[in-house]
Amino acid sequence: MLELAGIIILGILAQWLAWRIKVPAILPLILTGLLVGPISTLWTADGSKLINPVFDPNNGEGLFPGQSLFYFVSLAIGIILFEGGLTLKKKEVQDVGPVIVKLITVGSVITFIGAGLAAHFLMNLSWAVSFLFAALVIVTGPTVIAPILMNVPLTKNVSTILKWEGILIDPIGALVAVLVFEFIASGQGGIEFSSHVLISFAQILLIGLAAGGIAAFILYELIRREWVPHYLLNVFTLALVLMIFVFSDILAKESGLLAVVIMGMILANLNVPQLKDILSFKESLSVLLISILFILLAANINMEDLQLLLNWNCLLLFGIIILVLRPLGVFVSTGRSGLSMQEKLFVSWVGPRGIVAAGIASLFGIKLMSDGVPGAEYITPLVFMVVLGTVLLNATTARFLAKRLGVTLSSSEGIMIIGANIAARTIAKYLTDNGRHVVLVDTNNSNLEKAQKLGLEAFRNDVFTDDMEDHFDLLDVGYLIAMTSSPDVNNQAIKRYQGIFGEMGTFRLITSDELKLPIDQLPHQALFLLRDDYLNLNETLRDYPNIYEINIRSKAHFLLLMKQLNEAPHSIPLLFKDSTGKFRILTHPYNELPVQAGNLLVYAGKAIDILPEERPAQQLADNN
Repeated sequence: MLELAGIIILGILAQWLAWRIKVPAILPLILTGLLVGPISTLWTADGSKLINPVFDPNNGEGLFPGQSLFYFVSLAIGIILFEGGLTLKKKEVQDVGPVIVKLITVGSVITFIGAGLAAHFLMNLSWAVSFLFAALVIVTGPTVIAPILMNVPLTKNVSTILKWEGILIDPIGALVAVLVFEFIASGQGGIEFSSHVLISFAQILLIGLAAGGIAAFILYELIRREWVPHYLLNVFTLALVLMIFVFSDILAKESGLLAVVIMGMILANLNVPQLKDILSFKESLSVLLISILFILLAANINMEDLQLLLNWNCLLLFGIIILVLRPLGVFVSTGRSGLSMQEKLFVSWVGPRGIVAAGIASLFGIKLMSDGVPGAEYITPLVFMVVLGTVLLNATTARFLAKRLGVTLSSSEGIMIIGANIAARTIAKYLTDNGRHVVLVDTNNSNLEKAQKLGLEAFRNDVFTDDMEDHFDLLDVGYLIAMTSSPDVNNQAIKRYQGIFGEMGTFRLITSDELKLPIDQLPHQALFLLRDDYLNLNETLRDYPNIYEINIRSKAHFLLLMKQLNEAPHSIPLLFKDSTGKFRILTHPYNELPVQAGNLLVYAGKAIDILPEERPAQQLADNN
C-alpha cells in the first residue's frame, strides 16, 4: 500500500514541479522513477529498490506479480494512444500546410531508415530490434514541445510548425511503432518474409483496423442517439476502449494497440457530439496514468540496463539522431518552403522525444525480453536515453538558441478578445484584415461559429475553469480585451490573465452601473469613451456594422473629432492607427493620447457627415 500511494504522490508532485519550472513533465517523472528504482540500490542497506514494480516471491516485495505489470502498461498505453488518436483530424492535416505534412512523412522516413541503420551497425542489434528502436524515436509529442514553446516566444511560423508536428506525429509515430512491433511479433522476434509471417501480420492489421473502426462507429451512434446518459459518457467510453483493446488482442495477439489508435482517429473525424467532454476526461486520466506509468517504468529499469549505455557507441547513436537525422529531415522537408535558414536551424534543433516513445518502448521491451528476442534489453534504455537527452538539451538551450538565431517575437502585438458577440466580431474582423493576430474566446457555440465563418480565429474556453496559458499558439498575445455581457466574466478574465496576455494593455467594457459614476471614479481599464456598456455597443454595431477611418490633421483636429463622435448617438470611436501601422485602443482621458498628424482615427457605427476626410474602411454583413 505504501508503494502504491508513494507512486501516485510522487507522480503528481513531479507533474507539479514540471509546471512550476516549465519543463516537460516526462523529465522529472523519469528522473523520479530512476531515483526510487535502480539508483536507489546504490544506498539501500540490502541493495534493493525503494519501489520495485515487479513482485519478487523470494522476499515478498514488489507490486505486480507475473505478467501483471505488462498488462497494466498495455492498458495504460492503450488509453494514452486512444487520446492521441482523438487529436488527429484530417482537416487539421490539410490546414497546416505542406511543410508539416512533409515533416511527418518525409522527415519520419529519413529518421526511421537512418536510426535503424545506425542502431544496427553501431550497437550490433538485429534488423528487427534496430528498426523497432527507429520507429520509437520518430515521435516528438506535444507534451514535451508545449512547455518549451510556452517558455520561448517564437515567431508564428516556427511555433506553428513545431506545435503541429508534435500533435500529428504522436499518433502516426505510435502507429508505425505498433506495426513494426506486430511484424516482429508475427515473425517470432525476427524479420522473416515467410508466408506464415505475412499472414499473421495481415491478420493483426485487418483485425486491428476492423475492431477500431467498428468500435468508433458504435460509440458514435450510441452518443448520437443519446443512448448513453451524459454522466456515464466518459466512463462508458473508457470501458469501451478497454473492451475493444482486449477483444482485438484476443482475436489477433498484439492488435489491441492498433485498434484503439484507429478508434480514436475515426472518432476525431466524425462529428461526434460532446467529443470535447470525452477528450477533456481522457486528458485528465492520461495525466494520472502518465504520472504512475513513467515512475513504474523508470523504476523497473535495472542498473545492468543503465550500464548498457556506458558505451561510446550509444553517445554516437544519440549524436547521429539529433545532429544528423533531425536536421537532414527538416532541411529536406522545408526545401522550398520559404522558411529562413535561421528558422530551419531552430526547427532542426528542437525535436524532443516524448511520452509515447518512452511508454511504448518500455511496453515492447518487456514483451520482447519475455519472448527471448536477442537485443530486446537495449530497447528501453536506448529510448530512455534519447528521451532524456533531447528533453534536457532542448529545455535548457531553446531560449538561448532562439535569441541567437533571431526567431523570437520582438513584441507581443497579438490581441485576445474575451467574447465573440457582434461587436467583438466586427472589431476583430477589422484588426485581422489589417494584419493583426486576433483571437476570440467564448463559451457560446453560436457566436464562435459566426466568428469562424468570417475567417476569424476563435475557440471555446471558460475563463473560470480552463487554462488558456496552455495554448502555446497564443504566445504573441499582448493585449487582453474583455467584451462579454457578464461583468463577472470580464473581471475574472482580467484578474486571471492580465499578467499572461495583457502585458501591452488590459481593457474591459464598463458595466451599466458604472455608466452612472463620475468619470474620475471609473476604472483605468475601461474601453472607449466610457459611455457604452455591452448593450449599447452591440445594439449600435447590430444596426450599423461598419468601421470607418478618418485621417487626423493635428491634435486639435483629433480632439474636435472625438467631441463630435462623443455627441453622435450611434458612433463609437475605437482605435487610432499611427504612421507605422500600429493600433492603439482609445481610452479615457483621450486628450492625453500621443496622437499626431497623419494618424488614422477608427470608429464604428453610423457615419458622421460633416468631415470630408472620412472614408469607409469596412462594412460587415454580420447577422446576429
